[in-house]
Amino acid sequence: MTAAPLVIDVEGINKHFGDKHVVKDLSLQVRQGEIFGFLGPNGSGKTTSIRMLCGLLTPDSGRGSCLGLDVLTESAAIKRQVGYMTQKFSLWDDLTIGENLDFVARMFGVAQRREVVARTLDELGLGGRRDQLAGTLSGGWKQRLALAACLQHKPRLLLLDEPTAGVDPKARRDFWEEIHRLSAAGITVLVSTHYMDEAERCHRLAYIAYGALMASGTAHEVVAAQQLSTWSLSGPHLQGLAQTLGDLPGVDLVASFGATLHVSGKDAAALEASLKDFARRKGLTATAVAASLEDAFIYLMQNSQDPFAGGK
Repeated sequence: MTAAPLVIDVEGINKHFGDKHVVKDLSLQVRQGEIFGFLGPNGSGKTTSIRMLCGLLTPDSGRGSCLGLDVLTESAAIKRQVGYMTQKFSLWDDLTIGENLDFVARMFGVAQRREVVARTLDELGLGGRRDQLAGTLSGGWKQRLALAACLQHKPRLLLLDEPTAGVDPKARRDFWEEIHRLSAAGITVLVSTHYMDEAERCHRLAYIAYGALMASGTAHEVVAAQQLSTWSLSGPHLQGLAQTLGDLPGVDLVASFGATLHVSGKDAAALEASLKDFARRKGLTATAVAASLEDAFIYLMQNSQDPFAGGK
């Protein structure tokens, strides 16, 4: 089977804001029709990276292309073929849904825009709310409107910056069904998220920490690359044990998972010995489990240091 063509192919791109090096030698390849997830702590450079890829920011250095266009010299042409959904709702609260879509269609010079707006309203389930002011919409409906606005000019690439923050679980699920429908139609999607269930819906992932790419691949590959041995501890009085567990030989990470604790480490033998002894002494149950994407994510976060912490 022939691999799909590359939509994003960048190598060694960098961005500084003053003395802060916010994206460091980022290299990334994304193929047509892929849903590619960006993970990482707040302030890690995800939004800046997305803005460089869609032509809103020009890299200081590096090379590469987006949609076959040079990211350093052809940013204006890239912007015309990309749909970008920002973290914060950025349409006009005092315009109706229909007026917002019509205004965006005019900005992009969409041909036969009235017909396009009407079709977009129907396809995104917004037809019955056409005359409702955008400012009165719930988070889930604002999200749907923002996605509709991104799609009217038929972009080949969607860049979605934490698109489901603050919306309810059903709205998130419906949104992701739409994203997979678009992907199946050949649209490439680059999405940043903090939700692990959403990350697992992506075809491939990249973990970025403070400007540097730390891990990439499928969810399975990202988890496997951390080489974590993980155990689940259950039983009474787990509260307050995290600090004690963290001091045991072989323990690199302790995280709460519902009514249990997940304890992970690189040294599988030392971890097993420590936990079995600890569980016996405390009357707990220790069970070996497969490391999850959330285990890997927390482990990577724990081992990523913010170079700008403390204002330095």
